[in-house]
Amino acid sequence: MSRFENVFEYDSNLDGNGITVGIVMSRFNQPVCEGLLSACVAELKRLGVSDEDMAIATCPGALEIPLILQTMAQSGQFDALIALGAVIRGDTYHFEVVSNDACRAIMELQLHTGVPIANGILTCDTDEQAEVRMQPKGTDCAQAAIEMANLQRALINE
Repeated sequence: MSRFENVFEYDSNLDGNGITVGIVMSRFNQPVCEGLLSACVAELKRLGVSDEDMAIATCPGALEIPLILQTMAQSGQFDALIALGAVIRGDTYHFEVVSNDACRAIMELQLHTGVPIANGILTCDTDEQAEVRMQPKGTDCAQAAIEMANLQRALINE
């Protein structure tokens, strides 16, 4: 249903059937990242993505995620990608560098490749904050990836 008379509006579509998804997970802060991954995969399956349409790659840390995403995007095998990681504030400026550069690279990648990327790299002050956010963020990323893949398809096929 459209909000405006005579204006076409694309509907949100969370049907994951036939959508191929690549997931890149950092191993740094692994317990949090595994929680993100578990929630993400469970939601992808709930949305209808089959096991055969998912691929998971792991890498050392958040700064390595964009390179793997780029390789996956350029492969032409995936309708959407998901980045999962956890950057937790420490006592140095390193937190800001990693958080900002990983986010910037992911945004640039999706704009340059045209492949939607759901950014699930948590940036938290404490381990406790990350643990609270991991399940909801993993779920949100799965939904965003599917919705964006379907929206891209609808826009291209119009």
